[in-house]
Amino acid sequence: MTRVYEENLNLPLVMVIVAIATIGGFMFGYDSGVVNGTQVGLQKTFGLSELSLGITVSALLPGCALGAFLAGRSADVWGRRRIMLVAAALFIVSALGAGAAQSAPMMMIARFAAGVGVGAASILCPAYISEVTPARIRGRLSAVQQVMIIAGLTGAFLANYFLALTAGRSTSPLWMHQAAWRWMFWMQVVPATVFLLTLLLIPESPRYLVLRGRFEEADSVLTRLFGATAAAAKLDEIRRSLSADHAPRLGDLVDRHSGRIRTIVWVGVSLATFQQLVGINVVFYYGAVLWQAIGYNEADSLKINVLSGSLSVAACLIAIALIDKVGRKPLLLMGSIGMTVTLTCMTVAFATGSFVAGRLYLDHPMALLALVSANAYVIFFNVSWGPVMWVMLGEMFPNQIRGSGLAVSGAAQWAANFLISSTFPILARFAGLPVTYGFYAACAFVSILFVSKAVHETRGTELEDMIG
Repeated sequence: MTRVYEENLNLPLVMVIVAIATIGGFMFGYDSGVVNGTQVGLQKTFGLSELSLGITVSALLPGCALGAFLAGRSADVWGRRRIMLVAAALFIVSALGAGAAQSAPMMMIARFAAGVGVGAASILCPAYISEVTPARIRGRLSAVQQVMIIAGLTGAFLANYFLALTAGRSTSPLWMHQAAWRWMFWMQVVPATVFLLTLLLIPESPRYLVLRGRFEEADSVLTRLFGATAAAAKLDEIRRSLSADHAPRLGDLVDRHSGRIRTIVWVGVSLATFQQLVGINVVFYYGAVLWQAIGYNEADSLKINVLSGSLSVAACLIAIALIDKVGRKPLLLMGSIGMTVTLTCMTVAFATGSFVAGRLYLDHPMALLALVSANAYVIFFNVSWGPVMWVMLGEMFPNQIRGSGLAVSGAAQWAANFLISSTFPILARFAGLPVTYGFYAACAFVSILFVSKAVHETRGTELEDMIG
């Protein structure tokens, strides 16, 4: 059957669908990275302490957890595309609100709303792609999501850099007498609007249409994607993969025979959690602050962020080339080993530092080691856990529990993200960077054992053949 799908595949339509769906990944990355260059402005404008800054910066993340959970379940009721449209609208409204915020609580509300959109997009975009693409190329097309996430991060870093450069500093006034850091938020309205409008051009997921009993519509979409012959067979496969006695529900995550949560659910939750426990978003959210802490000025710190983003895109392109050839599990193992080594090097470098007037300073060799290790760490992450975790979440669950599995796994991912990001400023100040990065290195080491024992390969397996 896979050969029939390939022979009749409407590749131009599939590529258009992937291109539009992954704009959600771009918005995910932009919304996550834009705050990186606004922190000095937030502190000065609203008089924030380190604790208040951490809470304000991380206000996005509880919204992400809520958005991921609600989107996973709502997508089974209202459809994948409709929930992505809601996410796009939230990106626009929250960007306008964040830029116009007159107090820290207003900023936190805007960032929380943005988080709901990010959480929804983070799980639905790769899941939607996996549901409209054939198994042989599903991995590489789903992995484009991570390229777009990094492109969004890099786009935010570049926009932040040039806005701050144009104004002189992020806190200096720019157009309409508004500070540059406010324009950093407002700039994201442009790609968010593009996302909203282009979503109207793509079809609903055929798996969702079958789930809701809309078989003629599902057959029409499948025919456009794979041709009439393959569409009929695939429609039958999808129907047989769904329970005949009830619609998908959260209770399906529990095995009806043993009464225990299905093993595949624990694997999904663990994959999602480990992706954050290795500390990747500390680099994304606090990169500028981190590099300034070890002696780089604001402009150089923002340039390092751009370098990290560019290296991330290159690493994701390598992942796309490999994921359907070598598989998901080997990439995860390679990434875990590489991150363990590079995080350990960063821990050693930070341990040699000394504090002068409350700021950490490193000797040149150790500062260079920290910089090189940090960028190598970003490469290892983005050639493995960055794209592969999202690909696997989008494809590993059987059709009957995909929405519910995505809901709990996505919520777990963002909850772990919030834990790591919100505690970093306090841990870095009171426990120190060596202890903080030592913890991330330990988590990366444990992830090696987890992948070796618990993760099963999904390369080349049709969604209707996934077992849980």
